[in-house]
Amino acid sequence: MSPQQPRSGSGGPRRGSGSGSSGGGGGGPRRSGGASSSSRGSAPQRRSGGAPGGGGSQRSGGPQRGSSGTTKPSQPTRLPERREPQGPPVDVHDPDGVRLQKLLAAAGVGSRRVCENLIAAGRVVVDGHVVTELGVRIDPDRQTVHVDGTRVQLDESRIYLAFNKPLGVVSTMSDDLGRPSVGDYVLNRKERLFHVGRLDADTEGLLLLTNDGDLAHRLQHPSYGVPKTYLAQIPGPVPRDIGKTLRAGIELEDGPVKVDSFKVVDSAPGKALVEVVLHEGRKHVVRRLLEAVGHPVITLVRTDVGPIHLGELRSGKMRPLTKAEVGRLYSAAGL
Repeated sequence: MSPQQPRSGSGGPRRGSGSGSSGGGGGGPRRSGGASSSSRGSAPQRRSGGAPGGGGSQRSGGPQRGSSGTTKPSQPTRLPERREPQGPPVDVHDPDGVRLQKLLAAAGVGSRRVCENLIAAGRVVVDGHVVTELGVRIDPDRQTVHVDGTRVQLDESRIYLAFNKPLGVVSTMSDDLGRPSVGDYVLNRKERLFHVGRLDADTEGLLLLTNDGDLAHRLQHPSYGVPKTYLAQIPGPVPRDIGKTLRAGIELEDGPVKVDSFKVVDSAPGKALVEVVLHEGRKHVVRRLLEAVGHPVITLVRTDVGPIHLGELRSGKMRPLTKAEVGRLYSAAGL
């Protein structure tokens, strides 16, 4: 909200008056705050175009005597904007690095020209500092880059995969008991990958595989609040208040747990399909929650991890995440 303009007083200062105050009142007593009733009654008729606080307006070119002379009749007085002190500029340039626009283009942000325009527009941030110069070079291995608030992964050695884990497959990269494991599906890859979180053998659905340890840690830890979405088939009918109960929290043997959301997706005689969203990562947490409210799980599928959707990915298949999906994962994890 702009500051309130001062109220116009009485006529301009009289020639030869002893008052030298800026925007002064008339010949009446000096005002504190608003004009007195007597001065308002004796003031000449206000003309349009007069400077606020300066009384009646004269059409002479020079300023009136007793005024500061800094305000034109057509320009209201404005207080100067308060500027917060800025710290010294931070130099993110690394002379041995790679040009920023080249790295952005290689990361799939856009063409070289598009990336140059993004930098010039101040939409690119390096290590928390806006960069607008096209000649800046950075080290992609130690510096972080965000475009419009979304982190851009510059390290081409990082791998991000979405995997639809089948039933009966354990969430380990190898299994001493000889059971089918997630590692069996990445044997031919040269990168050392690990899974983000776990799905028990009786649960199928979306599992993320990566070699990015920082991102994996944040996606798994409940303190970062990255939601996971499940579709569970349970015995029906489902009571109307079950969602309220689950959102309020259930006390399990290892502590209280509450869901972020719950809804019935479909129902049939004796069965119901429900969607459960929560950011907890405890073992069998969805199964234990639903069993605690009297509706043990028949089948369970994880469909989403944060912004990543299982979609039409077939069981046992995997696909690389797009650059945009990786960026959204970083945003969800607060990186």
